[in-house]
Amino acid sequence: MTAARSRLRLLPRVEPGESSFVGALLRSETVGGAVALVAAATALVWANVAGSSYAEVRDVHLGPLTLEHWAADGALAIFFFVAGLELKRELLVGSLRRPADAAVPVAAAVVGVALPALVYVAVNVVGGEGTGNLVGWAIPSATDIAFALAVLAVVGSALPSPMRAFLLTLAVVDDLIVIVIIAVFYTDTIDVVALGVATVAFAAYSLCQRRRLRSPWIYAPLAVAGWWFLHESGVHATIAGVVFGLLTRVLPDPDEDQSPAERLEHRLSPVSSAVAVPFFALMSAGVALGGGSHLVRDPVAIGVVAGLVVGKPVGILLGAWTAARFTPATLDDAIGWRDVVGLAMLGGVGFTVSLLVADLSFVDVRRDDAKVGVLVGSLVAGLLAALVLGRRNRVHGAT
Repeated sequence: MTAARSRLRLLPRVEPGESSFVGALLRSETVGGAVALVAAATALVWANVAGSSYAEVRDVHLGPLTLEHWAADGALAIFFFVAGLELKRELLVGSLRRPADAAVPVAAAVVGVALPALVYVAVNVVGGEGTGNLVGWAIPSATDIAFALAVLAVVGSALPSPMRAFLLTLAVVDDLIVIVIIAVFYTDTIDVVALGVATVAFAAYSLCQRRRLRSPWIYAPLAVAGWWFLHESGVHATIAGVVFGLLTRVLPDPDEDQSPAERLEHRLSPVSSAVAVPFFALMSAGVALGGGSHLVRDPVAIGVVAGLVVGKPVGILLGAWTAARFTPATLDDAIGWRDVVGLAMLGGVGFTVSLLVADLSFVDVRRDDAKVGVLVGSLVAGLLAALVLGRRNRVHGAT
């Protein structure tokens, strides 16, 4: 093995400037995670104390959509736009630009998406009735960026910076995979004309970026048009957010202090984490708990919990170990596999995207069953991760 190959790291070191970026993101997401948690708790209490009024509010029409649909299709489009910006940044100037380093978080993300889906399917094949429940296979496959980073920020002040960078990369790639799953498997029919108009809006946005146009009076109509016509095409509207994020210019010109992506991320990250995600949580997390019977008997809820708490961390660990075993990548000297175990457990915090997939998977009572599983599974995974990472934080802090 050559010297260059021996220096490859399983958890990539943070480049100059990366630490400040990750730190700023952690601060924003910590606040957003707390607000979203309060919103989800409010929705749960509201739905179980005054369920009829909660349902009435969700069904209120504001223009062409109900509040519930504005939350899922509109607010989360902002969330996924920021995710798209983060992904492109990682691809061009972050850890993902180096294929050897990117292979490990990507492998962890891929296996971390696949294994919880298999766990869910196995639970529902054994305990389900027929194959109707299997449509929810992707529900436990997602990692919530906001909550995962919030937990890490609270318990991991002394943890090595590469762990934070690895978690961000893992969560962004994870979200991208689940977004592709939503586009491919949760789209029933396609309106070709509407999809064509959305594509024109995307192309015009890209052209404006290449021409270095900066006026919001140009970009705002294009963003609205792309989002609306993609919604009308039958493809989930949140995909528009990812597309626009990936089309936004990340590298600054010589005469620029910040690129358009940096400016937009700086402005929209607080909106995404403190407004968009909490609004979605308020409109989506209100489910009747039913005295815990869902977790005891229902295969949908059990499958989601098992996927998040067991399948997700095992999948992430398996993907990371496989990359470390069969590629030149190695663990950073300051990081042990016990640290990776904590990060893998943190990957089981599904919440936002898992709730979205639950909405897309079911239209009957099983939707609430799945959401109960998401809430309980994410809570258990977060608590377990906090215990492990808190202990590792004390170990690193003492060295």
